[in-house]
Amino acid sequence: MIPVLKKNCWNPLRKYVRNNNNDNDDDDDDYSYSGGSSSGKNINNNNKNNRDNPPLMWCRELEKHYMGEFSFAVYQANEVIEDQSQVEVGRNATFVGVYDGHGGPDASRYISDHLFLHLIKLARDRRTISEDIIRNALTLTEDGFLTLVSRTFRFKPVIAAIGSCCLVGLIWQGMIYVANLGDSRAVIGCLTRSNKIVAEQLTKEHNACMEEVRDELRSSHPDDSSILVMKQGVWRIKGIIQVSRSIGDAYLKSPDLALDPSFPRFHFTAPISRPVLTAEPSIYSRVLQPNDQFLIFASDGLWEHLTNQEAVQIVYNNPRAGIAKKLIQKALKKVAKMRNMKYDDLKKVEKGERRKYHDDITVVVIFLDHDLASDTATIPEVSVQGFGDTVGPSKFSLLKPTT
Repeated sequence: MIPVLKKNCWNPLRKYVRNNNNDNDDDDDDYSYSGGSSSGKNINNNNKNNRDNPPLMWCRELEKHYMGEFSFAVYQANEVIEDQSQVEVGRNATFVGVYDGHGGPDASRYISDHLFLHLIKLARDRRTISEDIIRNALTLTEDGFLTLVSRTFRFKPVIAAIGSCCLVGLIWQGMIYVANLGDSRAVIGCLTRSNKIVAEQLTKEHNACMEEVRDELRSSHPDDSSILVMKQGVWRIKGIIQVSRSIGDAYLKSPDLALDPSFPRFHFTAPISRPVLTAEPSIYSRVLQPNDQFLIFASDGLWEHLTNQEAVQIVYNNPRAGIAKKLIQKALKKVAKMRNMKYDDLKKVEKGERRKYHDDITVVVIFLDHDLASDTATIPEVSVQGFGDTVGPSKFSLLKPTT
């Protein structure tokens, strides 16, 4: 039986949508649910406004993993949420996945349903975890989704324009592995000898706003004068997309899956002769050190508004419970300030319309309590899906630790 997880914030879901200052950060009952159980039953909130206008914030305030605790929150901006995410808790490992979809939710949902299982099967067969295994799991996921696109393209051509960034983290036997496609980000908070918290970015991002990425694209496509186009002050690949690496986006990877002029947003006149985007991840790994305090995994919806250092200082200087939610709140307050509007007014903007103000935001904070890593007997192996209303057993049960 899956144990009850405590301190949860719930969002009532539609089918297939897994979908201390004057601002009073913690007073957010107008747009988030509290309570819940692992039985999958939704818990009603006493605020009548929630029954009329479903809340946009989902969170798990504080749960356990094998090296400590984690806080998990998602905020919906799109009409149908495109961010998907998961935390998989094993007795000797913790997996985090943040999948920031674009063009629709199909790719991010596919990653959430398949990537971790691919990883576990590969690790079980090879009896270890490595950068190559993570890379191979991502390749299998990309291949599987592109196969799905090919099969459905004739009667649902727009699926070729659906893709997702992909950020994964895996803590395993004292190591942290991080892989990234796109512009989500993982940051670790480290304590210095002078007892100050500092941010270390673990991921390399793939966004055309970065000169390094533009140089890479121009070098790879020397004969394509339109590989990069500036639109409204923003560099875009083929004038369409900012990220240079992703899962999906088949129309930018295969000439056979190009979209015709009836899809003007995703159409370009000159057909591509080779892939414009790739699914080659940037992967980083290192041994966790005693001064490593916590990890923050988040979609770019957070990092557009908070710096790495701002984020780690917020985590370090506040209670653990609900800290992922607090990071989102801090970002939204910056959005409100930038738009010269009150924070309370921003909270009233409905999904879909509020995409004009900010993106979907997903945040996972993983605390690293190094002294707990050897005492994992009571840690349940569970799978927590972001914006989901149930908790199930994790596929970590298929993987035995190496000896």
